[in-house]
Amino acid sequence: MSLTAGIVGLPNVGKSTLFNAITKKHILAENYPFATIEPNVGVVTVPDERIDKLNELYEPARLIPTAYEFTDIAGLVKGASQGEGLGNKFLSHIRETDAICEVVRCFDGGKIIHVEGNIDPIRDIETINLELAIADLDIINNRLERVAKKAKTTKNKEDLMEVEILERAKESLEKNIPLRLVDYTDEEKQLLKSYSFLTIKPIIYLANVSEEELGEDNEYVKQVREYAKKENAPVVTLCAKVEEELSELDDADKQEMLEGLGINESGLDKLIKATYDLLGLATYFTVGKDEVRAWTFKKGMNAKKCAGIIHTDFEKGFIKAEVMSYDDLIKYGSELKVKEAGRARLEGKDYLMQDGDICLFRFNV
Repeated sequence: MSLTAGIVGLPNVGKSTLFNAITKKHILAENYPFATIEPNVGVVTVPDERIDKLNELYEPARLIPTAYEFTDIAGLVKGASQGEGLGNKFLSHIRETDAICEVVRCFDGGKIIHVEGNIDPIRDIETINLELAIADLDIINNRLERVAKKAKTTKNKEDLMEVEILERAKESLEKNIPLRLVDYTDEEKQLLKSYSFLTIKPIIYLANVSEEELGEDNEYVKQVREYAKKENAPVVTLCAKVEEELSELDDADKQEMLEGLGINESGLDKLIKATYDLLGLATYFTVGKDEVRAWTFKKGMNAKKCAGIIHTDFEKGFIKAEVMSYDDLIKYGSELKVKEAGRARLEGKDYLMQDGDICLFRFNV
C-alpha cells in the first residue's frame, strides 16, 4: 500500500532540514526561498519494536518493516494559488499526497531569514491554509460553472447531487472551514475524491523549535496547539536541526544524545507514528524463516482486502486466513504453543484485520 505525506510550509521554516533527517539524504537546504525546486521523495520506516521481536524469534533471511513516503514540497508563499512564488506547480504536488505535514517555525533567530520578516506561527499557518482553500475554491467554481448548467437542463440525479455537494463545499471554504471538517457520507466522499481537494486531506502541524526549547512548549508552540485544537489536528514538537544530527548517529549514540537532551523519543519517530495514526493505518505481519514482513493496511479493511495488499491473486483466490495475535505469540513463545492454547484461529473473508495480527493466507487461483 503506497501512502505519501507531504511536508509543506513557508520558505525557511525547516522543511528541507527535516527532510534530510527523514531520508538521511542531503538535499539542498539553503537559507533562501525556493531552494527546493522539485519535490523530493523519501521512504521512511515506521518505528515498531514488534518487528524487532519477531526478528529475534524467527531469525529470517529477510526483515522488511512497514514504510511510507514523505514528500518535501517547496515553500509556499502568499498568493501561491494565483501563481505567486512558484505557484500552482507545488499545489499540484500536494494533491498527490494522502496527508499534509505543515511545518511551522516556532523559534526566534536572526540568522535565518523569515520570508515575512518576523516570527508569527498563526499568521504562517493561516497563509498556507488560505492558499490551499483558494486553490480548492478555484476547482469548485470551474466545475460548478459546467455541471450546474447541465444539471438544470437534464435533471440528472448524479449531476444534481454533485452540484449540491460542491455548493456545500464552496460555502464551507468561504466560511474558512476546511473540507476535512465537513461531514460527508461515504458516497459523497467517493465523489469528492476525484477532485483531490487539498483542504480535505488530514493535517498535522510540526512545531519546529530551537534545541534549547526541546522538551517544553514555548509561547509559539502553545499558540499552534490552541489553533490545531479547533480542528482536532495533532501537533508534534521537534527541532529539525537536532533531528538531522540524530539521523547521522548509530542507535547507541542516538540514545545517548536523546538522554543528553532530556527527551525519550526523537521528534522524527513521533512524527512518523503520528502521521501513521493520522492516516488511519495499522500493521499486520507475515512471518517465517525466509522473511518476516510488516504490511500496512487501513483500519477497517477485511482479511480478503488485506490479502490483496500482498498480491492480487491472494485476494482473488482467498479461502481463509490463519491468524494469531502478536501479543499471544510473545506471551506463549511459539506458534505451536499459541495453537495448543487455542489462541490460533481461522478467519473468513469478512474478518476485520486487527493491528498486530500475524497471518498466513490460504488461497487458490
